[in-house]
Amino acid sequence: MKKNIICLVLCISLVNLYAGAQSLTNQDSKVTFEYSNVIGIGHETGCTRRDPSDVIKVDDTYFVYYTKINGHYGGYWGTLWYATSTDEGYTWKEQGEILGLGNKGKFDSQATFTPNILFAKGKYYLYYTGVKPTPGNKEGKFENNSTTDITALGLAVSDSPKGPFTRTSEQPILKISAEPEKFDSYRIDDAALLYRNGIYWLYYKGRSRSHGQGGPAHTQMGVAYSNKPEGPFVKLDRPILAGSHEVMIWPQGTGVAALASISSTLEYAADGVDFSSKKMAFKAENRPHAPGAYRPDLTNSVVIGEGLKWGIGMVHNGNEAYLIRYQLIEKE
Repeated sequence: MKKNIICLVLCISLVNLYAGAQSLTNQDSKVTFEYSNVIGIGHETGCTRRDPSDVIKVDDTYFVYYTKINGHYGGYWGTLWYATSTDEGYTWKEQGEILGLGNKGKFDSQATFTPNILFAKGKYYLYYTGVKPTPGNKEGKFENNSTTDITALGLAVSDSPKGPFTRTSEQPILKISAEPEKFDSYRIDDAALLYRNGIYWLYYKGRSRSHGQGGPAHTQMGVAYSNKPEGPFVKLDRPILAGSHEVMIWPQGTGVAALASISSTLEYAADGVDFSSKKMAFKAENRPHAPGAYRPDLTNSVVIGEGLKWGIGMVHNGNEAYLIRYQLIEKE
């Protein structure tokens, strides 16, 4: 298969494991991102596929979930679809819609988008963002007005990664904060899951009402916790990474790594929370957009994560978007 490859080089620390702990040392180990066009969910005129989930593998099949919109670019008009692959993400077969709109008047009755997936306790948990038509709009339309069009996280569950998925509730599992000054008082979006130390961690991005019209630059990453995959989730109630418009996290050694910031850096937190150390941030120019990672830990929890290898990202293409495969290759 012909590959359209774009390479970038970034400096990233090597992971040293000793005495059950992890440290990062700046040894200038280098990796490259290689991008490959994919078959099945790649570019298609008049169709947008965007915001892919993390990728899971069940038996010999890989699954990815994403937002699909016929003709319109914005995710606020989409629903959730999924595709499968048997060749590590180069060739995909689109299987159909996996979760449509919620009932009229509910938080997800306008769109369902930015999905993510987790296998736990014998079931598959599909986390997603929902939005409803603009409150007060006489025609029942969505304005995307940056003031009252709030978003929230919902959850659907299935016995199979192929569905059918059933909503656990018509109410969100994670809502915006009531206080206008909080970092997540306007938007909550982009769930990323992690099972760590016996707790389910739900990372997400939030934006404050005070910054609603300021756009993604004011978005920050937060985290909430639960001892059950379906919640209830309790927020840490403070941002843990600024400029995090597209959240992607994964287990790196015994800590957590993130490729989420608008500033194109890769961050690491030994405790899964403290991403603020400048020593743990590494330049990642031309990083993948709105990426999901292939994460074996989402179906088989681990103590020590193998790190990021490959995943699915998004390409902006005028008024459309499509999905593309990326891979990390460490260089000598």
